[in-house]
Amino acid sequence: MNRTRRTLALAALAFTAAIPAAQAQDKWPSKPITYIVAFPAGGTSDILARLIAQKLGPALGTTVIVDNKAGAGGSVGSEQVSRAAPDGYTLLGGTISSHAINVSLYPKLGYDPVTSFAPIALIGTNPVVLVTRQDSPYKTVADVINAGKAKKPMTSASAGNGTSQHLALELLKFKTGINIDHIPYKGSAPAIQDVMAGQVDMMFDTTVVAGPHIESGKLRALAVTSPKRLSNMPNVPTVAETVPGYEVMSWQAIFAPAGTPKAIQQRLHDEVNKILAQPDVKERLAKLGMEPGQMTAEQFTTFQKAEVAKWAQLVKAANIKIE
Repeated sequence: MNRTRRTLALAALAFTAAIPAAQAQDKWPSKPITYIVAFPAGGTSDILARLIAQKLGPALGTTVIVDNKAGAGGSVGSEQVSRAAPDGYTLLGGTISSHAINVSLYPKLGYDPVTSFAPIALIGTNPVVLVTRQDSPYKTVADVINAGKAKKPMTSASAGNGTSQHLALELLKFKTGINIDHIPYKGSAPAIQDVMAGQVDMMFDTTVVAGPHIESGKLRALAVTSPKRLSNMPNVPTVAETVPGYEVMSWQAIFAPAGTPKAIQQRLHDEVNKILAQPDVKERLAKLGMEPGQMTAEQFTTFQKAEVAKWAQLVKAANIKIE
C-alpha cells in the first residue's frame, strides 16, 4: 500500500510540474522574439531577416526584433543562439557558411551545425556572382584566369572566412590552378564598398547584395555561380561556361536552439513558409535572384547534412586553412 501511495504521489508531482511548462507553451509568444543575424547589417542575412521579421511579428501577435551578432563567418552569433534557452524566443538567421562550411574550417567551433539547432525553415537558395568595379580591366572569367596564369597579383574580397563568397573563390582557384589573394571582411557591406572603390580587384557576393550595385552600374557582373544563367541576369554567363563543373549555391535558413518545443517549431515553420509564399515576398526574392525554399524540417536536415559533407570535401582537397 505504501509503495502504491508513493507512486501516486510522484505521478501527481510530475503532473503538477508539467503544468507551468505546458501553460507557458500555450501562451507562446507572450513577449518579443529576438531574431539574431550572425552577420553585419546590410548583408544578405540581414536584408532577409528584416523582410521576414516585419511580417512574422504580426502573424504571431508579437514583435520580432532583429539583432546583429557578427563575427567568424557567422560562428559568433550561431554559438550564442546554440546556448540560448530553447523556449521559442530566440531565432537565428543561419547560412551555408555558419551551418555547413565553418565546421570544416574552424577546429574549435563552439556548436554543431546540425545537432545544436532545430531547423525552422529554409528561406531560399541563391547563386553568388563574381563582380568587379565598372572600370576594371577584368571583363570576363577568362580575363581573370589568364591574369592568374600570368602570375599577375589579384585580390578578392569576401564577407569573412568560411563564407560562401570565400569558398566560391577557393573553388575557382582549385579548379583553375591560379592564385588570387583572399581579403576577408566583417560582412558583405564593407567588402563590396572596397570593390567599388578599387581597393580590391573583385568579389564573389550573393545576388541579394550585389544585384542593386550591378543595376546601378557601379559594379560589373562577370559571371554567376549557378548551373544555368539567371532569368533576371540573362546576359551574365555562368562560371561553368568557362570552368566546366563549377557550381556554388548559397542558402539562407532560420534555426532555433535544439530542444525548442515541437509545437513552437511547427508554428514558426508554418508561419515563415506562409510568408515566403506571399506574392510580394516571392516577387522581392525573385528580384534578389533568390529561389524561395519550401522544405519540411526533415528534408532540410537531409539537405544540410549533404552540404556539410560537400564542403568538407572541398576544404580537405584544396587544403583551405583559416589563418
